Amino acid sequence: MSGTAGRTLAQSKLNLGLRILGRQESGFHSIETIFHRLDLGDDVTVRVTGGGTSLTCDVMRTENAEENLAFRAARAYSEAAGWPRGFEIDIGKRIPIGGGLGGGSADAAAVLRILDALSPKPLSAKRLSAVAASLGSDVPFLTSDAVMALAYGRGEKMKPVDPLPSKRVRLFVPTYGISTAAAYGAVAATRGEYAERKKAWTAQSFRTWELAAKNSVNDFEAVLRNEHPDLDALLRAGEANGLFLRLTGSGSTVFLVEGVRVAGAKSASTAIPAAPEGTSILKTSTAESVVPVEIVG
Repeated sequence: MSGTAGRTLAQSKLNLGLRILGRQESGFHSIETIFHRLDLGDDVTVRVTGGGTSLTCDVMRTENAEENLAFRAARAYSEAAGWPRGFEIDIGKRIPIGGGLGGGSADAAAVLRILDALSPKPLSAKRLSAVAASLGSDVPFLTSDAVMALAYGRGEKMKPVDPLPSKRVRLFVPTYGISTAAAYGAVAATRGEYAERKKAWTAQSFRTWELAAKNSVNDFEAVLRNEHPDLDALLRAGEANGLFLRLTGSGSTVFLVEGVRVAGAKSASTAIPAAPEGTSILKTSTAESVVPVEIVG
């Protein structure tokens, strides 16, 4: 490997809440959501080359590198900026794949941030965000310098808000992922035709952890609980004990914010729910800052 390089931690994210407002003519759904970064992340390094392109990932087995979202991000940046001619990407995975934690989006965002930090002519924030939006709904937030943000549209329209104090988080990760497209399809099939709902949240809705727990909903839960008894069991335990325990994104990961109570719960138990058989638990915390890009070569 040769040339200039940079690295960073591609931080994962939680959706502290997610409402599906309507289905657009394009087939995509409009949403409102509240993003918050986590300390859990993937190690991403990008090296600029004279023309060759490659991607290595310690958990990628059969996927074509050019289909990887991080590779596509580098290509998109190169096309937008006219630079670099080539790149080498290395990813060390920690974020579970297909769990609603934004792992692929986080890696893509990290690539964009690294390349922009290395570029002799960085893109404007607006152009960089546009490149990010072309890759996926979560990528603009994870490319930004926001720790927490309200997001609208498909998730690409953002309003940064002051992050909440760091809290420990437990992630209940099943052995399976859930297709985002399939999850949206299940919601559409359940709702049928309906008028687009109005946005309900402001920055004040999530000003404190207690307000976040009170106001949080995830519209995917209603349909996915019927299909996945393990998710239903976890969410029932959270509801019974007044815990801030919710699905993130379209799943399959369920998160628990420790030490936060939902007012009016029948039980005052603070016991951590047992993980269903086959579900692993990861421990992390909500982030207090965005990890900067480090220039390493």
